[in-house]
Amino acid sequence: MAEVRLADCAGFCFGVKRAVDTVHEQVKTGKKIYTYGPIVHNDEVVRELEALGVGVLENEKELTDLVSKDRGEGEKEIVVVIRAHGVPKRIYDRMEQNGLECVDATCPFVKRIHRIVEKESLEGKHIVILGNPGHPEVEGIRGWCHGAADVLETEEEAFEYMPPGGKTLCVVAQTTFNYNKFKHIVEIFQKKGYNDTVVNTICNATKERQEAARALAREADVMIVIGGKHSSNTRKLYDICKGECEYTCFLETLDDLHLEELPKSIRLVGITAGASTPNKLIEEVQNYVRINF
Repeated sequence: MAEVRLADCAGFCFGVKRAVDTVHEQVKTGKKIYTYGPIVHNDEVVRELEALGVGVLENEKELTDLVSKDRGEGEKEIVVVIRAHGVPKRIYDRMEQNGLECVDATCPFVKRIHRIVEKESLEGKHIVILGNPGHPEVEGIRGWCHGAADVLETEEEAFEYMPPGGKTLCVVAQTTFNYNKFKHIVEIFQKKGYNDTVVNTICNATKERQEAARALAREADVMIVIGGKHSSNTRKLYDICKGECEYTCFLETLDDLHLEELPKSIRLVGITAGASTPNKLIEEVQNYVRINF
């Protein structure tokens, strides 16, 4: 029988737990609750909240439609909860202008980045964000910058990057950015002699989670990574584990685990999970693996 070992850091991080708990607290008020974007990047969590009557506003048009919709007498008051990833400043402004009640569940580590880029861009620095340009956290960060901001995701992009003439840079990172990649890009900027201020805004939970996953993957014969398919931090965990362990599986649910594709002789199965993966799903996978390996 194979040993099954869970990484030291796996599952809900502080910011995700805080955001999900915030929505549950708002449900108890009896008001009609919406989240601006999925509260976290995990479909299981979002489905559970939908079962409690929580709606999801996917974009600014849906927010505008909600405000303009004729509401009959006796309809519930509306509360919009800001997702853990945060949103651009204009979304707060639009809700305030339209008198919508807003509850902010943005992760405090993400809010810190908003304050940094707002301050530094107001002082004339050009913001460079290291992260996934299509990720809602990055879009939110850009929305707090005064003026343009650039987003870089790879070392190749860093090599080719030319800052706007005469501008001092302020470099920040998406909270879930790969820590080693962050260090490499900063080194590239230093070698190119850029005048920059670097703020490491990767949260400690991300760094610890990545290091724990890498250490376990080095020992494991099979590595299982659990998380939402749209989760940036889970995808990074998968990439890290895949670099250390050939047989690395990405599961959104237990149905995605196909034992027949794995080697027959296994000594150690390692398990890790993204920051928005609920504990009950992790336990379900753990129990199944223990029985079947």
